[in-house]
Amino acid sequence: MASFTVVYDACLLYPASIRDLVVELGRTGLLRAKWTERIHSEWISAVLRQRPELVRSRLERVAELMNAAVDDCLVSGFESLEAGLTGLPDPNDRHVLAAAIHCRAQEIVTFNIRDFPDAVLHPYGIRAVHPDTFIEHLLDLNSEAVCGAIRRIRRRLANPPCTAEEMISNYERHGLAVSASILKTRASSF
Repeated sequence: MASFTVVYDACLLYPASIRDLVVELGRTGLLRAKWTERIHSEWISAVLRQRPELVRSRLERVAELMNAAVDDCLVSGFESLEAGLTGLPDPNDRHVLAAAIHCRAQEIVTFNIRDFPDAVLHPYGIRAVHPDTFIEHLLDLNSEAVCGAIRRIRRRLANPPCTAEEMISNYERHGLAVSASILKTRASSF
């Protein structure tokens, strides 16, 4: 098992296509993907704000499936660290940093890089990384593992099916421009 550990911020887990990708990447053995029940609560609440017609219990089931899919993904016992963490622009993000410190993560993967300033994270040996950079690095490390993850996602998307080009376009639309560009050259692999 990999020792490289990352905490996924809630913003990474919605939309579903990005969530599916990062969860599947957490299953590759390239990294140890981590999150908390509070992170689950945040992304579920965000989904329900944007899509009130969805049912909370179904989204909670997705969270349960995520927990079952990725070994040792849930971080707990970090709460006592929160109060001592200062300097984040939004104090509501302290739990993410506390979880990262507690599980000895090297990175917090987030679309909200500015919410996790390097000056605050650096003393803990943690850095905030945009998902596009994160996936680009994984592609550099082991493109076959990343393409295999996407291949597994495509097999699950049978109703309706999704072409490789549609998946890449969706990733690009959701902020993964560099990764999508790299994936275009490997589309035949998945």
